[in-house]
This record gives sequence, C-alpha cells and structure tokens, in this order.
Amino acid sequence: MSEVASRGLYNAVEDVRIAFSKTGCVTSATLVLLGTSLDYAVYPDRANEFLLLRIGVAAATMLILWLTQGEFGRRNIRWLTLTWLCLPQVMIAWMIYLTEGSSSIYFVGLHLALYAVGMIVPISYLEGLGFGLFTCFVYFLACRLHPGGIASYGEFYAHLIFTAFSVLISVGCTYFNELSRLRLFSLRERVDEQNASLQETNRSLAEVKGQLIQREKMAAIGTLSAGLLHELNNPVNYSLMAINMGLSLPAAKTDAMLKESLVDAKEGMERIQNIVSDLKTFAYQKPGQDTMRPFLLERALRSAQRLAGHELKGVEVVTDLPADSHVVGDEPALIGVLINLLSNAAHALQAAKRSDPRIEVRAVVRGDRLVFSLRDYGQGISPENLSRVFEPFFTTRDVGAGLGLGLSVSYGIVQRHGSTLSVQSEYGAWTEFSFDLARPA
Repeated sequence: MSEVASRGLYNAVEDVRIAFSKTGCVTSATLVLLGTSLDYAVYPDRANEFLLLRIGVAAATMLILWLTQGEFGRRNIRWLTLTWLCLPQVMIAWMIYLTEGSSSIYFVGLHLALYAVGMIVPISYLEGLGFGLFTCFVYFLACRLHPGGIASYGEFYAHLIFTAFSVLISVGCTYFNELSRLRLFSLRERVDEQNASLQETNRSLAEVKGQLIQREKMAAIGTLSAGLLHELNNPVNYSLMAINMGLSLPAAKTDAMLKESLVDAKEGMERIQNIVSDLKTFAYQKPGQDTMRPFLLERALRSAQRLAGHELKGVEVVTDLPADSHVVGDEPALIGVLINLLSNAAHALQAAKRSDPRIEVRAVVRGDRLVFSLRDYGQGISPENLSRVFEPFFTTRDVGAGLGLGLSVSYGIVQRHGSTLSVQSEYGAWTEFSFDLARPA
C-alpha cells in the first residue's frame, strides 16, 4: 500500500475512533447515572453516597467528551478513550470496597464493561488487554483492601478467574474487530483508488470519443466535398467559359454595367471553385495516402480563413509570415486546427464587443522548426479555466453552442506532429495559442 493510502487508512481509523469515543462518553455517563436504581435496590443505605459518586464519574466522563473536540482531542484520542473507559471500573471497584468486597454483586458491572469494550469500542487488542488487566487489578485491590478482608478465598478466586476469562473474550473480540475494521478501510481505500482510475479511464474514453466524432465529421465533409467538386466543377467551368466569352464581346466593352455584372459573376464562380477546393484539401484524404508531406503554411492559412469566413466577418486578420513558410505535416488536419483557432478567436472578439476586432497571426523560423502563433484581443481566458481549455467537452459557451471538442482534438493533432499546442492569456485583454512544426530537410 502506498504512503498516501496508508495515511488515508490511518485517518479513517482515527475518525471512527473519535466518533465512537464521543458516543461512548455519552452512553457511559448515562449508564453510570442509571445505575442509581441498582444502588437503591441492593444497598439502599449507601444509595445517596453512591449517587454523588456516580454524578462525579458522569461529570468527569462529560469533561473528557469536551476534551475530545478539536485538534487536541484528535491527537490524544487514544488515552482519552482509555481514561473514560477506566472511570466506571474505578467507581465499581470503590463500591465493591465499600460494600461486601469479594461477595459484592457489583463485580458483574466490571464484566459488562469488558464485554462492551470487546464488542463495540474501537480500540486495539493491546489496549483492550491493558484495560482488562487494569480491571483485574482494581478488583483485586478492592477485595484485598476491604475492611473485612477477603471473607471467602474460593469465591474471590472464582470471581477473579471469571474476570480473567472475560478479559480474554474481550481481547479476542477486540482483535477481530480491529482486524475487520482495518480490512474494511483497506477495501474502501482500494475502491476509492479504483474509482479514481475509472474516472481517469472515463476521461480518456471521452477524449477518444470526441476524436472519433470529429473524424466522422471530417469523413462526412470529405465525402461531401469530393462529391461537390465532381458535381460543380463542370457547370462552374461552363459558366466561366460563358462569362469569359461574354466579356470578349463588343457589347461588354461598351456597356459598363454589363461588364461589371459579368466581372462580378466571374468572381463568384471563382470563389465557388476556391471553396470546393479548400474543402477537398481540408477533409478529403485518399486511403493509403501519406499524410506527412511538405506544404505551404501560408496556403493552409488562406484556406482556413476562407472556410472560417462566416465567423471572421468584420474581423481584421493581420498576418506576419516568413517568405518561405514550407512545413512538413498533415495539411488537412492542420487546416482543421487553424479553422478552430480562428473560429474561437472570432467568438472571443464577438463576446468582447471590441470596436476594432483584430487577430494577429505570426510565424518565425527557429532552427529546423517554424513557430506559429495566433493572438486575439478578445475577452481572454479566466485563470481558473486556463488549465482546462484542452479538456474534452469543456466549454464556456452556452448550452448547444459547442461540444467543447475543438481544442481537445486540435491538441491531439498538434501533438501527433511532435509539438504541443500551448495557450497564454491575460484575462480581459488577449489570448494566444502557439505551436511549432518541422520544416523540410
């Protein structure tokens, strides 16, 4: 068992000891006071004297109950428990001394306390043995010091042997109870450890599930984009050919409005071509095709901007890239990362309601790596959420506005490229994500 688990087991045992000790104090004080009825029935001439004695013992027991509160009680609960256990034994021994010595009926009370300790009170078997020996000792003193001495040694020895048997039974019960408690708490610790392991497994499964969902989405988009490219390429090409022919006609050269309309139509057709091409690059990968290959990060960024164009409306994207932005990696997957980062930045700017929404994209060459960073000047990330942004299904958006999978999946993609997607933020001011990629050799 680990040190942490052992400490947890020790604390659990101590908690039980404290709880039982507090309850035992109240029970012991109550039973001591209820014994007054026995005094009036057996020794009525001493009932008032014994009443004062019982009240004193009950008051001392309640004082121990008060001492068990707080840190002092937790540190000293063992000897405090043994103290209140011994108080009734001393009281009973004193009553035996004052009454009939070895013939006093009160010796039965000593046995009741021994059985109660063995079956109920959570003390160790060594403490139980010590308590039993103390009980035998005070009984011996009470009988030996009785004013009339020991009237019948046979009766005295019989009671003493009977008390010794009770001590052995009490110690045996205490031992097995202690063993059972330790096994129970050890089992509880193992269950807690297994629950923690299961929670970790569930988190891993949730992350895998999120990645599978994302891959299914990408496969669906890939199939769709491939079909769109096949279906739209021909009509788009026919349209472009017709527009170009129209632009070459004399009427288009003399009519400014017609020419402007044809130019606008041509730009629209070219945009359709670009969008379909970007979708194919982003999501469509032929089986068996090598995913790790050189590509221009600048081109991937342009594709991501076009695909995230709806979220980026009204947002200025400032780029600062080196002349040669070639990197090695899975271009479609990294376009997905860029789309996610741009989309999150746009949402942050929208939530912050900046007058001049701006996203800064930079890349610098450091040795054989290209370090990429994207910063938005939105609302930032609060310190308590900064360490959780890459957790699967974690999101601060409204219910239904996002699954919280984007950054988790992006983190896995970047990690697959031998890098780490990291985040820095100043709450209320800006957020920056960064990672690096290998450059072609």
